[in-house]
This record gives sequence, C-alpha cells and structure tokens, in this order.
Amino acid sequence: MADAGRPHFHNDPGVAVVHVGVHEFMCIGAKPPFDHPHVFLDMGADHEIICQYCSTLYRFRAGLKADQADPAACVWDDRATAAIG
Repeated sequence: MADAGRPHFHNDPGVAVVHVGVHEFMCIGAKPPFDHPHVFLDMGADHEIICQYCSTLYRFRAGLKADQADPAACVWDDRATAAIG
C-alpha cells in the first residue's frame, strides 16, 4: 500500500533513467504483481540515486513537481487499485 506522504515510482517501461521532481520517494520496481519490496530512496544532496533492488537510475529534475516523473507513466498511485480491491 502506498504511503500517502511519499510519491511512488516504478520502471515498468524499462527506461534507462526516470526523472523525478523530488529527492525522497519510494521505488516499487515494476507495477504489481511484479513489484519488489517498496523501498524508501533518499538522494540527499545528490541529484541521482540507483535503486538497490531493480537498478533503476532516478535523476532529480527541478522542473517536475514532487508527484511527477518523466516518463509520466512511471508514477504509481495505488488509490485506483485499492478502490477496485
């Protein structure tokens, strides 16, 4: 289940880099049911980080909002999934 306070991102499309508008977030790897443990990633003062589970490279882009990514398809929101289940 998503933590409402932290954006969640995935790399289901398999892109080389996912650009995000926040330094702290959760990586889920791929969309469920193929997701890995949802891990908290914190870039700190850096502008990129690699997820230790799925090796996705996340790079900060100042022009994006905290809940946005490039590609946009890499943003995950489980509210729709929770409403169905």
